[in-house]
Parts: sequence; structure tokens; C-alpha cells
Amino acid sequence: MSIPEFLTQTYFENTVQQYAFFVLFLFLGLVLKRYIGGYLGGILFRLLGKSANELGRARFDDRLRKPLNQLVFFGAVFLAAQQLHFPSSWNMASTEEFGLRLFLTKGFSLVYAYIVFWTLLRLIDFIGEIMTRRAAATDNKMDDQIVPFAIEIAKVLIIILGSLTVMSSVFDVNVAALATGLGIGGIAIAMASKESLENLLGSFTIFLDKPFTYGDVVTVNGFTGTVEKVGFRSTRIRTFDKSIVTVPNKNMVNAELDNLGVRPIRRVKFNIGLTYGTSVEQIKSIVSQLEEMIDAHPKTTTGDARVRFQEFGGSSLDLLVIYFVDSPNWDLLIDTRQEINFSIIEIIQANGSDFAFPTTSVYLEK
Repeated sequence: MSIPEFLTQTYFENTVQQYAFFVLFLFLGLVLKRYIGGYLGGILFRLLGKSANELGRARFDDRLRKPLNQLVFFGAVFLAAQQLHFPSSWNMASTEEFGLRLFLTKGFSLVYAYIVFWTLLRLIDFIGEIMTRRAAATDNKMDDQIVPFAIEIAKVLIIILGSLTVMSSVFDVNVAALATGLGIGGIAIAMASKESLENLLGSFTIFLDKPFTYGDVVTVNGFTGTVEKVGFRSTRIRTFDKSIVTVPNKNMVNAELDNLGVRPIRRVKFNIGLTYGTSVEQIKSIVSQLEEMIDAHPKTTTGDARVRFQEFGGSSLDLLVIYFVDSPNWDLLIDTRQEINFSIIEIIQANGSDFAFPTTSVYLEK
């Protein structure tokens, strides 16, 4: 039997040649998906231009190699499936009726649509990394805040577009009729998503009113930390103990918010308790030396220090200390406070006094 005759032999109403093409396309899909996916990735990488070179091809491949490979492979699966057909003797339902053919067709379309939009989401992530790096290189903090928000908007739009595409192409849903139905039930949906809409509007208010920007240190609802991200629903704040506090955007807008990041200086205020054995002359000397020491410190504002003998405490003579650190930086603040506290201890001990602690004297009458 010659090769042409062998190829024309029929099994289950498909020729050997058709089976051969089916296997060939599957084989090529498995073997060449990396090479074809890499070639498509190279074209896409070059289309992004110099912006892509800032992160490098390795980072691009890390994001997009897998989805592009899957895109090529399922394309080969589609071509392979076109080479064969189910035998008519099986009396299988058509693709328009419920059955195996409909299940396979819709299932493949669903998977392929998922891979396409997965690729788009990965591409948005890569572009987002480029934009984030460029924003970090500028002095303007606003772009650091806008970039993550814009990336989230792009992702949401892609997800909505993908959902509508799947409903329309795969499940044959009339999108226009669906939109009309949503319009009729819009009031119910708005009531159900009231919190989400308030938080979304709060995010836009934050961008327009600019009560704070990315990297600012803020105090809100009893939490103090650095703003790391403003999203659709919430704002993430990194506290000084390195935990993440997520605050709904409507609370960020409605609550009293103290933006410590825009303060040119930081105030320090505390009390010092001296023992009751401290004389008036000692107190006067301590007050004078403390004020001079704080004013002379290179990180405090000159002439703003206030040290005063304030009141008679239950077990101490209380001094009030107020001064301003000439920077909003948190690390500089705590370092300056430490240096001044060490000097306070030295001055008080040098004047023959000491720090008081809660004590109780008991007198027994005969």
C-alpha cells in the first residue's frame, strides 16, 4: 500500500491525513509555543519602545512569557480541532443545542478569552511598573499616588470588557438588553452598593482636594503612619510599627485628618518631675540651662524653647518642656529627642537634683 493510499484510509469518518494534521498541530503547539511566544513577546517589547528597556526584557518575560505561551498553544489546539469532526453516526447534538459539541465549543472559547484578557492584565502590570519607576524618579508626590490608581482603573475596565465579551460571544447574552435591565434595577443596585460608591467618590475627592499625597505621614481615626496607596475603596497606611491599616476612603474624607507630612516643624512637649528636695536656686539653674541647651541644639528652632517650673505635683516639682524640631521627618524627630533627653539627664544630675517618682510618706502620731 502506497503512502497516498494509506493517508486516504478512513477511521470514524476521518482520514489518516486528518489525524496526522491533528497530531502535527498539537505537536507544534507543544514544541514551538515557547519560541513563537518569545517572538510575539519580542515584537510587543519593541512596540513599547524605550520605556520597556527601563525594566529590561527579563522582567517583561517574567510577566508575559507564560500567558503568551498559553495563547500560542491554545491557538494550535484550535487549528488541530478543525482537522477532525465527530462521526455522523454518533448522532451528536449540534453546537446550537445542549450537548458535548456545545460544551467543548463554549469551553474552549471561555478558556481562550480568559487567556487573552489575562495577557492584557499582565501587560498593564508591566506598564504600571514602568510608570511607577518614572513617578518615583520625580519630586512630585502626586504622580506616585495617581499611577497605582490609574492602573487599578485600567484593570477594572479590562475585567469589565472581558466579562461583557464573554457574556456576548460565549454565552450569547444580549448586552444591550442587559444594560437596559440594569438601568431599570439601578436604584436597587445603588442602594446595595452604597458603601462602595461612597468610597469610590471619596477616592476622587482625595485626588481633587489633595488633603494628602503618597508618602505623607498622617493621623486619622487614631492611627498614625505613612500613606502607601490610595485605591478605589480604601487607603493603605503603613504605621510606625510596620503594620498596614486599611481605612475606607469615605472615612479619610469625612474624618478629622492631621497631615503631619506638610508640617515644616514638629513640636515636642512633656513634663519633668524633680524631687521635692530640690532648692529654688537649683530649679532656676536647671530651667535656665535646659532652655539654653535646647536652643543651642542644631536640629531645633532657635528661640522657641520653653522650660518653666509649672506646678507642684503629688510627689514631684514639675517642669514643662516645649521645643520644636526643625524638620517633619520622623527619624530625625526621635533622634533629636534622644539627644536632648540625654542632655537633660546630665544637666539635672550636674545641678545636684534628681528625677522624682511616686512616693508616699506616712507619719505615725503617738
